[in-house]
Amino acid sequence: MGKLTVRALRAVLVVVLAGTVFVQAGMVWALVGGNDPEDGSLPLTPLRVITILGMASAQVALVCVWRLVTMVRRGTVFSHAAFRYVDRMIGAIVSAALVWFAVTAVNAPGQRDDPGVTLIMGGIGVAILGVALIVLVLRMLLAQAVARDVEAARMRAELDEVI
Repeated sequence: MGKLTVRALRAVLVVVLAGTVFVQAGMVWALVGGNDPEDGSLPLTPLRVITILGMASAQVALVCVWRLVTMVRRGTVFSHAAFRYVDRMIGAIVSAALVWFAVTAVNAPGQRDDPGVTLIMGGIGVAILGVALIVLVLRMLLAQAVARDVEAARMRAELDEVI
């Protein structure tokens, strides 16, 4: 991975992380301040809590990607230490899907006239779970690469002994 790619990815990660922190702070401020009167059309308090939790899951995933990019840059990504971050990322994606399903459930009563919106939102939640499955498959590929790297190191050591 080139330096320009790493810098660009890190810049994007910083901007997204700052944005999620800003949204979280705004939601906490609205919850604590209570300045926004609810007219009953939308249950704003549950949506705010769900938003705070969703942003937290996104932040966990962003930090994990940052750590993995650092490992790639150092050439240590094919190690057992990488699994910690990949596993946390999978957990963050699954929690994001669960948060999205919660948003769907909170939004569903207001969509009685148009239940298609709820179905579409449910489909988006399933797609988010699909992303977690894709990362799980990539984790399995990482496991194979780490196993091959360990085996290659063992064989190199054996050859060094022979020579």
